[in-house]
Amino acid sequence: MKFRFFDISRKLRNSIHTSWMIACLSLVLLIPMVLTIGLAIKSFPLLAQHPLLSLLFSSNWKPLSGQFGFYPFILSSIWVTLLALLFSVPICLLTSIHLTQYAKKWVLKIMQPVIDILAGIPSVIYGVWGILVVIPFISDHVAPFLGKSSSGYSILAGSIVLSIMIIPFILNILIELFNNIPVELSEASLSLGATRWQTIKFVVLKKGLPGIISSFGLGMSRAFGETIAVLMVVGNVAKVPTGILQPGYPLPALIANNYGEMMSIPQYDAALMLSAFILFVVVLFFNAGSRLLIIRSGKHN
Repeated sequence: MKFRFFDISRKLRNSIHTSWMIACLSLVLLIPMVLTIGLAIKSFPLLAQHPLLSLLFSSNWKPLSGQFGFYPFILSSIWVTLLALLFSVPICLLTSIHLTQYAKKWVLKIMQPVIDILAGIPSVIYGVWGILVVIPFISDHVAPFLGKSSSGYSILAGSIVLSIMIIPFILNILIELFNNIPVELSEASLSLGATRWQTIKFVVLKKGLPGIISSFGLGMSRAFGETIAVLMVVGNVAKVPTGILQPGYPLPALIANNYGEMMSIPQYDAALMLSAFILFVVVLFFNAGSRLLIIRSGKHN
């Protein structure tokens, strides 16, 4: 009888724990759906009066005249994000390889707190640093070297600041990834006569390829939605940028600059909600694309 009581008690506890875990999982799955539905409903007043394609590919942004063209903002976001990744990806990949494959263990122990400190610095500090250092550097050195004239507030400035912000985020993931690759794989490769670099190139990187793709995908999503630091240095001019030294106006900066002031204008409020919806969809697209690449690379491995 005593064992029967303990058996019933154990089943009851298991049932309770399973129920609250399922509830938490359902909540996590429900959040993106609620966000999507809420943003779509708030964007509907604008979509009911303007075709979606004309909103996405029009460059005319004159809200008070009823013209809402999101093309300059979408293009600026893509430029800043891709340039930031172009700067940060080689640095993160090579640094993580050196710290985990070549450097002494004490070097990694010193670098880990440094990387964590960089990841914890508020974004506004990066923005101030960009204004004090990056903007003058571009206006006084980079632009004259290229034979151009620029105030410094540009796509390039935003991408440099953004790349520095996402480096610790991607770097932490890559370090953890390379540390979890079985050391036996490297030892087997070295025992067959391969050099250290050949082992890293054909064994370590190949084994960690799905995780590398995932880290870059997460970094891209993080970069695309970054607001304050980029807003402070990118220029915020609502026109299509024709070069990296031209000012831009990413979608997050558009929302941060205008939300709250223009809520009394229904179409303007709907336009800002639509810009948030576009941002949300693009981030989902990035994540889905990186997930497909991970699946395909996993099959090849």
